[in-house]
Amino acid sequence: MRKPIPYGRQEITQGDIDAVIETLQSDFLTQGPKIQLFENEFAQYVDSNYAVAVSNGTAALHLSVLALGIKRDEYVICSPITFAASVNCVKYCGGNVLFADIDPDTYLMDIESVKQVIEKNKDKKIVGIIPIDFAGRVVQLDEFKKLANQHGLWILEDSCHSPGGFFIDSEKKQQKAGNGQFADLSIFSFHPVKHIATGEGGMITTNDENLYKKLLELRTHGITRNVELFENSIDFANGNSTEKQTDFPLWYMEMQSLGYNYRLTDFQAALGSSQLMRADRNLERRKEIAKIYTEAFKDFKPVINYSGFVEGHAYHLFVLEVTDRRGLYDYLRDHNIFAQVHYIPVHLMPYYKNQGWKEGDFPHAERYYSRCISIPMFPSIENSSIQETINCIKDFYS
Repeated sequence: MRKPIPYGRQEITQGDIDAVIETLQSDFLTQGPKIQLFENEFAQYVDSNYAVAVSNGTAALHLSVLALGIKRDEYVICSPITFAASVNCVKYCGGNVLFADIDPDTYLMDIESVKQVIEKNKDKKIVGIIPIDFAGRVVQLDEFKKLANQHGLWILEDSCHSPGGFFIDSEKKQQKAGNGQFADLSIFSFHPVKHIATGEGGMITTNDENLYKKLLELRTHGITRNVELFENSIDFANGNSTEKQTDFPLWYMEMQSLGYNYRLTDFQAALGSSQLMRADRNLERRKEIAKIYTEAFKDFKPVINYSGFVEGHAYHLFVLEVTDRRGLYDYLRDHNIFAQVHYIPVHLMPYYKNQGWKEGDFPHAERYYSRCISIPMFPSIENSSIQETINCIKDFYS
């Protein structure tokens, strides 16, 4: 029996271990200097003005929608091909969801479908769009930004699959536009199978200073220690709060909104900073693997469609659309190759079906789901394991 080959996994080096140990032996395990260091490094990596580290990708989504200020009578357009958290974040905040179908070639949210959703729902107050950089391929956000501006919508980009990815700006042609350059907020995950692993963890990036400040407050219980924002006097409990005060002791703070404890720890941030140092190298390795798979399956008839090699793709996943997906999935597992399926369409989850969505609503997404399978894709995979995966797939169909 061959050694198990997962579809994705973390790589932990001695440098990562040393960075974590150093932090564990320091004065701060949380709320210390490693957090801001990681935030600054990550913001620079994705070319963003601000970054806010949080406890996981779901927390990043939740805080982002909170900061954007959705109301209960408002709607957000989402993709059905994503992890449920990308949609649930709207529901967490009391908002409502509309789905748009995917482009069957790219697996990304189809902008023409989004336009149709807007046109068909003029009676609803649509306020935002959450496009997904699915599998690592970055949405053509300059086109989405134009559409958003026409209708007064915000954009929350789910970039969990695509740190370091980019698309070619359609107006400037050769300029590479990366994560968040056209979005109000972009979010990332540091789950072990992602490009950067901190165990659990996430990041929100933005170029909007007001959103940045709001996120910082929401991340920590809605509490601020900023003297300029204080509303009470230090003596308010004694009834002496008639004048605005400027002299506050260091222990003073105010809870000014309903926030959450969504902080990242310092030792997680230290691990993230260490992993970030080899992010470019690992991204290049992912592209090498994608080229090997692309060459292997380009003329293979049972593969109906596949990720292929695309400039700017960050290759969190390499997806095949195949005949007899269930048979292939089981055959690979029997041979210790653990492929995965990304994703069951969110609108067909029982929670959303109970809200009126049904089979047939989004044919491209549903057809994709019926045939998709994600095969092993991670930087530390050996070429021999890649070839074993290719051979096993071809053996099944032979």
